[in-house]
Amino acid sequence: MALIQCNFFSNCLNRTVPIQVVLPTDKRVFGPDGKPALQEEKPFKTLYLLHGLFGNYTDWVSGTRVQTWAQDHDLAVVMPSGDNSFYVDNVKAGNLYSTFIGRELVDFTRRTFPLSRRREDTFIGGLSMGGYGATINGLRFADTFSHVVALSSAYVLESNFLNATEYTDNIFTNKGYGESIFNDLSTVKGSEWDYNALAQKTAGNPQKPKFYMACGTEDDLMAANRDYRDLLLSLGYEVDWHEGPGGHDWVFWDKHIGECMEWLPLGGPVEGLSSGHIGE
Repeated sequence: MALIQCNFFSNCLNRTVPIQVVLPTDKRVFGPDGKPALQEEKPFKTLYLLHGLFGNYTDWVSGTRVQTWAQDHDLAVVMPSGDNSFYVDNVKAGNLYSTFIGRELVDFTRRTFPLSRRREDTFIGGLSMGGYGATINGLRFADTFSHVVALSSAYVLESNFLNATEYTDNIFTNKGYGESIFNDLSTVKGSEWDYNALAQKTAGNPQKPKFYMACGTEDDLMAANRDYRDLLLSLGYEVDWHEGPGGHDWVFWDKHIGECMEWLPLGGPVEGLSSGHIGE
Protein backbone atom coordinates (compact mmCIF):
# COMPACT_ATOMS: atom_id res chain seq x y z
CA MET A 1 0.00 0.00 0.00
CA ALA A 2 1.56 3.26 -1.14
CA LEU A 3 1.24 6.18 1.27
CA ILE A 4 1.99 9.42 -0.57
CA GLN A 5 2.39 12.91 0.87
CA CYS A 6 1.87 15.58 -1.73
CA ASN A 7 2.04 19.38 -1.63
CA PHE A 8 0.44 21.56 -4.29
CA PHE A 9 -0.69 25.14 -4.74
CA SER A 10 -4.40 25.72 -4.13
CA ASN A 11 -6.05 28.63 -5.87
CA CYS A 12 -9.04 28.26 -3.54
CA LEU A 13 -6.89 28.64 -0.41
CA ASN A 14 -4.18 30.89 -1.86
CA ARG A 15 -1.30 28.80 -0.56
CA THR A 16 0.52 25.51 -0.87
CA VAL A 17 -1.41 22.76 0.88
CA PRO A 18 -0.54 19.18 1.95
CA ILE A 19 -2.52 16.02 1.38
CA GLN A 20 -1.92 12.34 2.08
CA VAL A 21 -3.04 9.74 -0.42
CA VAL A 22 -3.41 6.02 0.17
CA LEU A 23 -3.00 4.37 -3.20
CA PRO A 24 -3.14 0.58 -3.66
CA THR A 25 -0.73 0.47 -6.61
CA ASP A 26 2.00 -1.63 -4.97
CA LYS A 27 0.08 -4.71 -3.86
CA ARG A 28 1.45 -8.19 -4.30
CA VAL A 29 -0.65 -9.97 -6.90
CA PHE A 30 -0.30 -13.62 -7.82
CA GLY A 31 -1.30 -15.40 -10.99
CA PRO A 32 -3.11 -18.74 -11.32
CA ASP A 33 0.27 -20.50 -11.07
CA GLY A 34 0.94 -18.90 -7.68
CA LYS A 35 3.75 -16.74 -9.02
CA PRO A 36 3.92 -12.93 -8.70
CA ALA A 37 2.03 -11.20 -11.49
CA LEU A 38 1.53 -7.67 -12.74
CA GLN A 39 -1.27 -5.73 -11.08
CA GLU A 40 -4.15 -4.82 -13.35
CA GLU A 41 -4.06 -1.18 -14.38
CA LYS A 42 -7.37 0.55 -13.74
CA PRO A 43 -8.70 3.81 -12.26
CA PHE A 44 -9.38 3.49 -8.54
CA LYS A 45 -12.60 4.25 -6.74
CA THR A 46 -11.84 7.06 -4.31
CA LEU A 47 -12.85 8.19 -0.84
CA TYR A 48 -12.10 11.81 0.11
CA LEU A 49 -11.72 11.64 3.88
CA LEU A 50 -11.93 14.68 6.17
CA HIS A 51 -10.49 15.03 9.67
CA GLY A 52 -12.09 16.61 12.74
CA LEU A 53 -11.53 19.78 14.74
CA PHE A 54 -7.93 20.34 15.90
CA GLY A 55 -6.70 17.66 13.45
CA ASN A 56 -4.91 17.54 10.12
CA TYR A 57 -4.35 15.40 7.03
CA THR A 58 -2.34 12.76 8.95
CA ASP A 59 -5.05 11.91 11.51
CA TRP A 60 -6.80 9.09 9.71
CA VAL A 61 -3.60 7.17 9.00
CA SER A 62 -2.27 7.55 12.56
CA GLY A 63 -5.62 6.96 14.27
CA THR A 64 -7.17 4.11 12.26
CA ARG A 65 -6.39 1.13 10.06
CA VAL A 66 -7.67 2.95 6.99
CA GLN A 67 -4.66 1.78 4.96
CA THR A 68 -5.49 -1.84 5.64
CA TRP A 69 -9.18 -1.40 4.87
CA ALA A 70 -8.40 0.51 1.66
CA GLN A 71 -5.94 -2.11 0.46
CA ASP A 72 -8.40 -4.90 1.16
CA HIS A 73 -11.02 -3.13 -0.95
CA ASP A 74 -8.79 -1.73 -3.71
CA LEU A 75 -9.75 1.82 -2.74
CA ALA A 76 -7.82 5.08 -3.02
CA VAL A 77 -8.18 7.46 -0.06
CA VAL A 78 -7.38 11.18 -0.28
CA MET A 79 -6.94 13.06 3.02
CA PRO A 80 -6.62 16.88 2.94
CA SER A 81 -6.17 19.37 5.77
CA GLY A 82 -9.16 21.50 6.67
CA ASP A 83 -7.61 23.39 9.58
CA ASN A 84 -10.55 24.36 11.86
CA SER A 85 -12.63 25.66 8.96
CA PHE A 86 -15.61 23.27 9.03
CA TYR A 87 -14.89 22.95 5.30
CA VAL A 88 -16.99 25.96 4.26
CA ASP A 89 -16.18 28.85 1.93
CA ASN A 90 -15.16 32.06 3.68
CA VAL A 91 -14.88 34.60 0.87
CA LYS A 92 -13.97 37.43 3.24
CA ALA A 93 -10.94 35.51 4.53
CA GLY A 94 -9.98 34.15 1.11
CA ASN A 95 -10.39 30.54 2.26
CA LEU A 96 -12.72 28.64 -0.06
CA TYR A 97 -12.52 25.28 1.68
CA SER A 98 -15.79 23.95 0.31
CA THR A 99 -14.87 24.71 -3.29
CA PHE A 100 -11.41 23.31 -2.60
CA ILE A 101 -12.86 19.99 -1.38
CA GLY A 102 -15.65 19.64 -3.91
CA ARG A 103 -13.93 20.91 -7.03
CA GLU A 104 -10.22 21.76 -6.88
CA LEU A 105 -9.02 18.78 -4.82
CA VAL A 106 -11.01 16.30 -6.89
CA ASP A 107 -9.74 17.80 -10.14
CA PHE A 108 -6.11 17.88 -8.99
CA THR A 109 -6.05 14.33 -7.65
CA ARG A 110 -7.79 12.94 -10.72
CA ARG A 111 -5.15 14.57 -12.94
CA THR A 112 -2.28 13.41 -10.73
CA PHE A 113 -3.26 9.87 -9.70
CA PRO A 114 -5.03 6.96 -11.45
CA LEU A 115 -8.49 7.74 -10.03
CA SER A 116 -11.88 7.08 -11.55
CA ARG A 117 -13.71 10.12 -12.85
CA ARG A 118 -17.12 8.54 -12.45
CA ARG A 119 -19.53 9.89 -9.84
CA GLU A 120 -20.54 6.39 -8.79
CA ASP A 121 -16.88 5.70 -7.90
CA THR A 122 -16.31 8.90 -5.92
CA PHE A 123 -17.17 9.21 -2.21
CA ILE A 124 -16.68 11.67 0.65
CA GLY A 125 -16.50 11.02 4.38
CA GLY A 126 -15.34 12.46 7.66
CA LEU A 127 -15.60 12.47 11.43
CA SER A 128 -16.97 15.18 13.74
CA MET A 129 -16.13 18.50 12.00
CA GLY A 130 -15.23 16.35 9.00
CA GLY A 131 -18.64 14.66 9.20
CA TYR A 132 -20.23 18.09 8.93
CA GLY A 133 -17.88 18.88 6.03
CA ALA A 134 -18.65 15.60 4.27
CA THR A 135 -22.38 16.23 4.68
CA ILE A 136 -22.53 19.76 3.32
CA ASN A 137 -20.04 19.13 0.53
CA GLY A 138 -21.57 15.79 -0.39
CA LEU A 139 -24.87 17.63 -0.81
CA ARG A 140 -23.41 20.76 -2.46
CA PHE A 141 -21.45 18.66 -4.95
CA ALA A 142 -23.90 15.84 -5.46
CA ASP A 143 -22.82 15.73 -9.09
CA THR A 144 -19.38 14.60 -7.90
CA PHE A 145 -19.99 12.47 -4.77
CA SER A 146 -22.40 9.54 -4.84
CA HIS A 147 -21.97 8.41 -1.20
CA VAL A 148 -21.39 10.26 2.09
CA VAL A 149 -19.84 8.68 5.20
CA ALA A 150 -20.73 10.83 8.23
CA LEU A 151 -19.25 9.64 11.54
CA SER A 152 -20.13 11.37 14.84
CA SER A 153 -20.91 14.46 12.80
CA ALA A 154 -20.76 17.92 14.36
CA TYR A 155 -24.28 19.07 13.55
CA VAL A 156 -23.87 21.93 16.01
CA LEU A 157 -25.11 25.05 14.25
CA GLU A 158 -28.00 25.60 16.66
CA SER A 159 -26.33 24.29 19.82
CA ASN A 160 -23.04 26.12 19.35
CA PHE A 161 -22.57 28.70 16.65
CA LEU A 162 -25.94 30.36 16.04
CA ASN A 163 -26.73 30.85 19.71
CA ALA A 164 -23.27 32.04 20.77
CA THR A 165 -23.43 35.56 22.22
CA GLU A 166 -20.04 36.06 23.87
CA TYR A 167 -16.39 36.20 22.88
CA THR A 168 -14.85 33.61 25.20
CA ASP A 169 -11.75 31.44 25.46
CA ASN A 170 -13.84 28.31 24.86
CA ILE A 171 -13.73 27.62 21.12
CA PHE A 172 -16.97 25.64 21.27
CA THR A 173 -19.04 28.56 22.57
CA ASN A 174 -17.00 31.46 21.23
CA LYS A 175 -19.00 33.78 18.99
CA GLY A 176 -15.75 35.04 17.49
CA TYR A 177 -14.81 31.56 16.32
CA GLY A 178 -18.20 31.15 14.67
CA GLU A 179 -17.75 34.48 12.92
CA SER A 180 -14.27 33.44 11.73
CA ILE A 181 -15.92 30.51 9.95
CA PHE A 182 -19.23 31.90 8.73
CA ASN A 183 -18.70 35.70 8.94
CA ASP A 184 -22.20 37.01 9.72
CA LEU A 185 -23.84 34.33 11.88
CA SER A 186 -27.29 35.79 11.24
CA THR A 187 -27.07 34.68 7.59
CA VAL A 188 -26.15 31.02 8.20
CA LYS A 189 -29.62 29.61 8.87
CA GLY A 190 -31.18 28.64 5.56
CA SER A 191 -27.88 29.05 3.69
CA GLU A 192 -25.76 26.45 1.93
CA TRP A 193 -23.84 25.92 5.20
CA ASP A 194 -27.07 24.93 6.99
CA TYR A 195 -27.17 21.14 6.68
CA ASN A 196 -30.93 21.04 7.29
CA ALA A 197 -31.72 23.56 4.57
CA LEU A 198 -29.22 21.96 2.22
CA ALA A 199 -30.78 18.51 2.68
CA GLN A 200 -34.19 19.95 1.82
CA LYS A 201 -32.83 21.79 -1.20
CA THR A 202 -31.05 18.69 -2.56
CA ALA A 203 -33.86 16.24 -1.82
CA GLY A 204 -35.37 16.65 -5.28
CA ASN A 205 -32.08 16.00 -7.04
CA PRO A 206 -32.18 12.55 -8.68
CA GLN A 207 -28.43 12.36 -7.97
CA LYS A 208 -28.71 13.04 -4.24
CA PRO A 209 -26.06 11.02 -2.36
CA LYS A 210 -26.60 8.01 -0.14
CA PHE A 211 -25.56 8.26 3.51
CA TYR A 212 -23.73 6.00 5.95
CA MET A 213 -24.16 7.53 9.41
CA ALA A 214 -22.74 6.30 12.73
CA CYS A 215 -22.52 7.71 16.23
CA GLY A 216 -21.67 6.25 19.63
CA THR A 217 -24.31 6.06 22.34
CA GLU A 218 -21.93 7.77 24.78
CA ASP A 219 -21.26 10.64 22.35
CA ASP A 220 -22.75 14.04 23.21
CA LEU A 221 -23.55 14.44 19.50
CA MET A 222 -25.88 11.42 19.39
CA ALA A 223 -29.15 13.38 19.62
CA ALA A 224 -28.11 15.75 16.83
CA ASN A 225 -27.09 12.83 14.61
CA ARG A 226 -30.37 11.00 15.22
CA ASP A 227 -32.30 14.17 14.38
CA TYR A 228 -30.42 14.58 11.11
CA ARG A 229 -30.93 10.91 10.25
CA ASP A 230 -34.67 11.38 10.74
CA LEU A 231 -34.69 14.48 8.54
CA LEU A 232 -32.84 12.71 5.72
CA LEU A 233 -35.19 9.74 5.86
CA SER A 234 -38.25 12.01 5.82
CA LEU A 235 -36.88 13.67 2.67
CA GLY A 236 -36.37 10.38 0.86
CA TYR A 237 -32.62 9.89 1.26
CA GLU A 238 -31.16 6.42 1.61
CA VAL A 239 -29.51 6.22 5.05
CA ASP A 240 -27.59 3.30 6.51
CA TRP A 241 -27.66 4.13 10.24
CA HIS A 242 -25.38 2.64 12.90
CA GLU A 243 -25.32 3.32 16.63
CA GLY A 244 -23.77 1.40 19.47
CA PRO A 245 -21.44 1.61 22.44
CA GLY A 246 -18.76 4.22 21.95
CA GLY A 247 -17.72 7.79 22.50
CA HIS A 248 -16.22 10.55 20.42
CA ASP A 249 -12.95 8.71 19.90
CA TRP A 250 -10.69 6.80 17.54
CA VAL A 251 -11.84 3.39 18.74
CA PHE A 252 -15.31 4.12 17.38
CA TRP A 253 -14.07 5.76 14.18
CA ASP A 254 -11.60 2.95 13.42
CA LYS A 255 -14.43 0.42 13.67
CA HIS A 256 -16.72 2.34 11.35
CA ILE A 257 -14.21 3.42 8.74
CA GLY A 258 -13.67 -0.29 8.23
CA GLU A 259 -17.37 -1.16 8.27
CA CYS A 260 -18.38 1.63 5.90
CA MET A 261 -16.19 0.06 3.22
CA GLU A 262 -18.50 -2.94 3.31
CA TRP A 263 -21.33 -0.49 2.54
CA LEU A 264 -19.62 1.50 -0.21
CA PRO A 265 -20.04 -0.01 -3.69
CA LEU A 266 -16.54 -1.49 -3.78
CA GLY A 267 -17.34 -5.09 -4.58
CA GLY A 268 -15.98 -6.55 -1.35
CA PRO A 269 -12.38 -7.40 -0.43
CA VAL A 270 -10.16 -8.08 -3.41
CA GLU A 271 -8.89 -11.66 -3.60
CA GLY A 272 -5.46 -12.87 -4.60
CA LEU A 273 -3.56 -10.21 -2.68
CA SER A 274 -1.10 -10.19 0.19
CA SER A 275 -2.73 -7.56 2.40
CA GLY A 276 -0.51 -7.58 5.48
CA HIS A 277 -3.18 -6.89 8.11
CA ILE A 278 -2.09 -4.81 11.07
CA GLY A 279 -2.10 -6.84 14.26
CA GLU A 280 -2.48 -10.20 12.61
